[in-house]
Amino acid sequence: MTTSEKSSVEEKQPPLYLGGTNRVLSYGAGLRPDLDELLAGTPFVGYTYAYPHKTSYRPFPNPVPLADLWAGEERDALFLYIHVPFCEMRCGFCNLFTRARPGQELPESYVQTLEAQAHRVDAALGERQFAHVAFGGGTPTQLSPDLLVRVLDVAEKMGADLRALPVSVETSPETATPERLRLLAERGVDRVSIGIQSFDDKELKALGRPQSIPEAEAALDRIRESFPRLNIDLIYGVTGQSVESWLWSVERALIWRPEEIYLYPLYLRPMTGLGKLGPARQGLRILDQRSAQYRAARDFLLAAGYEQFSMRMFRLPTASSENATNVYRCQEDGMVGLGCGARSYTRALHYSDEWAVGAASVKNILAEWVERPAESFDHAQHGVELDGEEQRRRYLLQSLLNTDGLELSTWRQRFQTEVQDDFPELRMLIERDLAHQSNDKILLTAAGLERSDCIGPWLYSEDVLLRSQDFEVR
Repeated sequence: MTTSEKSSVEEKQPPLYLGGTNRVLSYGAGLRPDLDELLAGTPFVGYTYAYPHKTSYRPFPNPVPLADLWAGEERDALFLYIHVPFCEMRCGFCNLFTRARPGQELPESYVQTLEAQAHRVDAALGERQFAHVAFGGGTPTQLSPDLLVRVLDVAEKMGADLRALPVSVETSPETATPERLRLLAERGVDRVSIGIQSFDDKELKALGRPQSIPEAEAALDRIRESFPRLNIDLIYGVTGQSVESWLWSVERALIWRPEEIYLYPLYLRPMTGLGKLGPARQGLRILDQRSAQYRAARDFLLAAGYEQFSMRMFRLPTASSENATNVYRCQEDGMVGLGCGARSYTRALHYSDEWAVGAASVKNILAEWVERPAESFDHAQHGVELDGEEQRRRYLLQSLLNTDGLELSTWRQRFQTEVQDDFPELRMLIERDLAHQSNDKILLTAAGLERSDCIGPWLYSEDVLLRSQDFEVR
């Protein structure tokens, strides 16, 4: 939530806004917050799904040749991500880089440019192996079947064997048609992720998501019949949603026994439909129920046999061991992103295209992207450099905020330092029973996991916070 959208429960927490995510840290002379002040406020500060966030990205003074950028990287277990920025609708909570109802001409132009980009990136990368492939957005299945085939072909031409690797595709109830699902299964896709968000009509309306529940259930039936791994996304903290109605949606999702289920707390972000309405229109309560809803769903899923991997992710034990020979660890391995809006990660530099949320800005960025000359994809032009401290900080965040925890010996081997010397604030987490050290690991406790959206932003560097503060979401 932005500062103006705080409930009275959150007013005792200092103002915090992380660019396009939630808030900007502003604490007198310094930007780093006091942990106890944060803990006294809401646990829902900001989602650390990538560090640094795109709000810290800027144009590079001199474009960086991809061939030089990747030359010194380990490329034996890369992640290939292909972004399709189209949806049938723009949900009220969504701040992803995507355009609703793009028409017929833009998707064709987009895929054609994607193919040109892939050709140039393929030449720049050199020898490489992929450990994981994902098609996201947006909604890749918003594409017509013939364009969807061409996007799958792009991954194959990049050297990703879709039938031998874990391959995930995002879909929606409306676009998970029998034809599209059939071709995905035939090409080797083994995981389909679908955003259901709620099985309650009133809650869907409050989310700005005009979705047919029967259509969603029919899509789940089709996915379950054809794919070994199903992920369902649900959202809590919705206006009018009680703990009981929230648990009803979680329980209903288990009818399809998804291998994974993600539980997302609702955030009102700048330039989104719900963010523009403001707190009064959204009926934000004095009592924020998200913590109670999180705990209730966590306990329910654990009792149902799921394992907790992070604050958001729960999975069946059988899903944890699948594809064990093709393990991708986001802390250690690079990511190659294709498509407008896709991020790419090397150890010392993250790059992407310009990011926006508003419909007009997204439209303009896409219009420019599809007109780019092929040779422009030979360089990284927009992103952020990570010095040694930022590399360690990213590794810390990507490790600590899940239940695998931070392995001390691996840290020592990778960075030639002791993690608690680099980040003495870890001792503060242990002193407050938010983390504990067990043999060779530092792990968050159950209370720490619940505070992931508070602990993550607390560990951001001042430089990243300053860059995010200066970013104007449009």
